[in-house]
Order: sequence, then structure tokens, then C-alpha cells
Amino acid sequence: MSHLNGKILVTGGAGFIGSALIWALNRRGLSDILVTDLLGTDEKWKNLVPLHYADYVEADVFRRTLAANPSAFGKFSCVFHLGACSATTEKNAGYLADNNYTFTKELAHWALGQNARFIYASSAATYGDGAQGMDDRSEDLHALRPLNMYGYSKHMFDLYAQRAGLLPRLVGVKYFNVFGPNEDHKADMRSLVNKAYRQILDTGRVQLFRSHKPEYRDGEQMRDFLYVKDAVEMTIHFAETAPRAGGLYNLGSGEANTWLTLTHAIFAALGRAPQIDFIDMPEILRGKYQYYTKADVEKLRATGYTRAMTPLPEAVRDYVQNYLVTGQKLGE
Repeated sequence: MSHLNGKILVTGGAGFIGSALIWALNRRGLSDILVTDLLGTDEKWKNLVPLHYADYVEADVFRRTLAANPSAFGKFSCVFHLGACSATTEKNAGYLADNNYTFTKELAHWALGQNARFIYASSAATYGDGAQGMDDRSEDLHALRPLNMYGYSKHMFDLYAQRAGLLPRLVGVKYFNVFGPNEDHKADMRSLVNKAYRQILDTGRVQLFRSHKPEYRDGEQMRDFLYVKDAVEMTIHFAETAPRAGGLYNLGSGEANTWLTLTHAIFAALGRAPQIDFIDMPEILRGKYQYYTKADVEKLRATGYTRAMTPLPEAVRDYVQNYLVTGQKLGE
């Protein structure tokens, strides 16, 4: 039974993955959607312009109203909780703990209390440097060591959900390196595809970090790059075709590609020869840098997710040619 047959809540709905999720819901003919976000002073409001939804409420107003009256916004069939402070460089640990942990806890209890499907964004950042593996089937969450407070704030809720016995009743999705349209507002947190495209326009060249580990050559640090269009299909799958699946799931391409492979794909999409310069990684990042990430997606596949992942060169080409070059948002 699909959980998309009633009212849907999308927190963080003006953000990168949130707005892409609404776009994917709209493509299914769904628009009975309440959107919450903190619009602030950046340009993410532009992501909402082409989308269809029923109402918008600022996230802090939504949280306060819900605390005072849990039925204030009516009954929902599904909650996609994607709203969070996603800056891996955010220093205010108290803010991260409140926003990414406490609010998630409040929302999960409220959603489960009205039998709504609750799907929330955990993060691959919970895995830290990957020394303990990146296995979404492991029950030993305590073994994980996130490298930054953002990752730990996400990890805090995963641990709580497990401790409180909630994990089988909800779904936490661990996004790997997601890239694609609607990320323009993310400043330093934009993907390399977005940053590199701007660098190529400005200088004709791309800067990549040197490796500071001898076992990796410059530019050969590896990441699991996931196209946002795939990321939202995987996320919706848990409400649409796997409504009884529960627990934590890796969402990635299932491949590790080097930064050089990605950068060559960007130049190819623009019909240019690669021009790459290597620069030293800032000291602040060196101890917190992941040199290798690759999502094991067997657990996702076991829930019946059968779509093919978009091959990296094809995903980069679609993003560059149909969105970056044209300046378009999803849904335009």
C-alpha cells in the first residue's frame, strides 16, 4: 500500500534534495504537499517557483505550532524529513544538536503517532572515515565515528531511534555525494560539478585538492557520486513500493569514482579538453577528509528497488547541459 495517497509533508522542501523530491512527486501528479523550510537570505526560494504544492510554512513556526497543537496541520500519510543544517563545517554544535537531532525526534514521534510513514535524511557522514565500514546492515551503530558535528548530529538520532525501538518503524536514508540541479544556493557545500562549471566559465580550468595520503595519487581520492534524480527516486521508493521496509539504508550509486573521472566528465559535457590544477587541502579539512566512499546498496535492492542508476558521465551531461548551461531549475 502506497503512503502517497494522502497529504504529504516535506521539510527542507526549498533545499536541494527536498525541492527535487517535490519535483518527482509532482511528476507523479501529486501536489497535496505541505512544504516547510527556513528560507533565510539565500536564493533557494527559487527552487520552489516551478513546483506545485498546497501550502508553505516556515520551519520554526511549524515546529512551535506543532508543539502547541499536534493536529494543527491535519493528518498526513507521509513525512519526508529532509530539513537540516547540512553544512559539514558548521561550528555551532548546540544548534546542530537542536536542529538535526531534537527536532527530528519530535517529528518522528508526531508522525508515528498518527500512523504516517516517516522517512528522514540520515547521512553517509555518520560513517566517518569509513574505517568501521559503510555497511547499512550492521546493528553496531555505536562503532561509527563521525568526523564532524554535522555527521554526529545525524548519528545521534540514528542511535536514539535504535535505542527507543523506533528504527524498524521508520526509514533513515544515508545519502552519499549527491549532485544535480537546484543546489546553486548551497555556497561551499555545492558539488564539485557545480563549482567546477563556474571555474571553467571563469578561467577555463578546475582546481582539485592534492592528496595528503601516499596511497592516493592527486585527484584519485574516490567518492560515491549520486545524481539527485536517482536520490529522490530511491527516497520515494520507501513510501511508494516498499512501505513496510524499516531501518537505515545507504543511498548511493554503488560505485566509487575518482575526482579526476568526475572532472573529465564535466569537461566532456562542455566539449572542452581537461585543464586541471592541484592545490593544497586547507589544514582545517585534512583530518576530516574522506578519501574513499562507496555505498553498498544491496540492502536497498533487497527492498525491491530495481531502477538502474544513471551512469556518471550521463548524469553529469544532463546536469551540465540541461541545467547549468541553461540556468534552469527542476520543473521549468
